[in-house]
Amino acid sequence: MTVTTEPGVDASPPGSVAGDTRPNKPGKVEFDAFYHAHFRSMTVHLCAYTGDLGQAQDLVQEAFCRAFARWDKVVRYDDPVAWVRRVAWNLATSRWRRLRTAQAYLRRQREEYVAGPTPDRVALTAALALLPPNHRRAVVLHHLGDMSIAEIARQEGVAEGTVKSWLHRARAALAAELTDRKEQNNG
Repeated sequence: MTVTTEPGVDASPPGSVAGDTRPNKPGKVEFDAFYHAHFRSMTVHLCAYTGDLGQAQDLVQEAFCRAFARWDKVVRYDDPVAWVRRVAWNLATSRWRRLRTAQAYLRRQREEYVAGPTPDRVALTAALALLPPNHRRAVVLHHLGDMSIAEIARQEGVAEGTVKSWLHRARAALAAELTDRKEQNNG
């Protein structure tokens, strides 16, 4: 079949240069066929190397994504499959090195020993839980947070005399509760 055109009209396929005998530019359809033809075998190889099918699939997928981004260059290589395979193996090696480095770092970390709460701390925590919330906040902010009565009053939006009252009542309630607990434990 002969294609006739008017003088001055180019009949070459879109994307090609007039008089160019090379095939059309490689496109998505060609990449799809390439991907479907080689994904499974590369995944099997990487699975044997990594010992993890999910990780192998991720690595091969990443290699194909990198190939797709440069497909017009990669397809012109003598062996595009070898390029994708090399990228996948390099990704696997890099992942293995990062994992090895992270594990070495974790082995170097000292295990910190934190002692459990003492009986006195457990008793204090239980006694604080019995206080009304505003009294508990005043005690915690004043004695543990090192805040002054004026700072607590500003934060809580009350007069300084109110904070003093909360602290007095909270201390009295804590003293009574902790004394009762001590007598129960000793008696």
